[in-house]
Amino acid sequence: MLQGLSTSKRNCARVRPDDPRIQQRGSLMKSTSIVSLETLSCGAGWRNYYFVKLLTDEGVVGWSEFDEGFGSPGVGAVIEQLSPRVLGQSVMQHERIREDLFAATRPGAGGVVGQALGAIENALLDAKAKTLGLPCYELLGGKIRDRLPVYWSHFVTWRAGRIPHYQPEIKDQSGVRAIAQEAVERGFSAVKTNIWRYEQGGIVGWAPGFGNPFAPPLNVEKKILNGLREHLATIRDAAGPDLEILLDLNFNAKTEGYLKILRAIADQDLFWVEIDSRDPDALALIRARSPHPIASCETLIGVQQFLPFFRRQAIDVAIIDTPWNGVWQSMKIAAVADAHEVNVACHNFYGHLCTMMNAHFCAAVPNLRIMEVDIDRIALDSTLFTHQPAYKDGHLLMPERPGWGTEPIEEVIREHPPIKGHGLMGRSRTQT
Repeated sequence: MLQGLSTSKRNCARVRPDDPRIQQRGSLMKSTSIVSLETLSCGAGWRNYYFVKLLTDEGVVGWSEFDEGFGSPGVGAVIEQLSPRVLGQSVMQHERIREDLFAATRPGAGGVVGQALGAIENALLDAKAKTLGLPCYELLGGKIRDRLPVYWSHFVTWRAGRIPHYQPEIKDQSGVRAIAQEAVERGFSAVKTNIWRYEQGGIVGWAPGFGNPFAPPLNVEKKILNGLREHLATIRDAAGPDLEILLDLNFNAKTEGYLKILRAIADQDLFWVEIDSRDPDALALIRARSPHPIASCETLIGVQQFLPFFRRQAIDVAIIDTPWNGVWQSMKIAAVADAHEVNVACHNFYGHLCTMMNAHFCAAVPNLRIMEVDIDRIALDSTLFTHQPAYKDGHLLMPERPGWGTEPIEEVIREHPPIKGHGLMGRSRTQT
């Protein structure tokens, strides 16, 4: 017998079967069956918001938010098709349910099917956490941070490009100066803008990657380069030297064009340049020649799609869309990123529920770089959700409420029917 060990039963810790601790553990471990799963949507200014509502036999409601306006029409239809396979299963077994759904859809994995699985997974996590009386971050290993560093996304873009939904409107260069000063005054330390230029006293955006304008060659002309340089300089001049500036180039160029842009803005002080590309080799080449850190991958689903970008050292920061992937799966992607010495950020340009889903991911993930948030909001956002994100000194403050910490109000959803021609689906015009 090893010294210090005893086989005496008198030294064993025991509890009686009727001990309250046993009863409590049993209540937590019992199966809580899913009795319904449905999708809801509502009009939200220029786009729609989409939600999954899951109900258990104990009356617990799990919510998640997904999207159909960012190149993903039909996600809701896939969720509705898959819902019978979810009914009757235990909400506690979210990984089993997700794997079952993946097996059933394996031949068509990814795309809108992958996004549907992510939406269902996120509703399961909300319901499971609420059943246990815990915030969702406790299911992810617990929170590492109480305050999440954020950047103000679609800075200038929403106020200039989505008039009249965001106020005050930006119609010229003076409006850009004003919002840059506003960001500093409100305590934000980082903002992310897009490609803009100033013409004839106004402001013009450029997003051919999304058909605005319709210009499929994606060539980057001189006026785009000169306009972008002036736009970045305007923000820097108005905000001062301490504000971090991020630039999102989206899918708006090809390798040649991205390199032209990077050369044109080489002297700018940028936190990162965000580039969407399906080709990890092309992005690795761009990163090798870039004077700025490169962030990418917000449109990928699953570890397998991310792996080539990690292996080729194509990115400095991996952007993960947790509504698309599911927060549980996103933690797996982040772990693989960490193994490749890459930090992560979240993709977040949806409603407040998505913001809080992303916040729980960002609170728990070790290798966080920064969190994306849309500070400019439509009026509906103030009444649609039970709680709104709280910000202080450029950080989102994590709540301790069960589940995601907010949920949409169903009555308000039904008061605002969804619109047609929403999001990117309603955009296309000729080259100017």
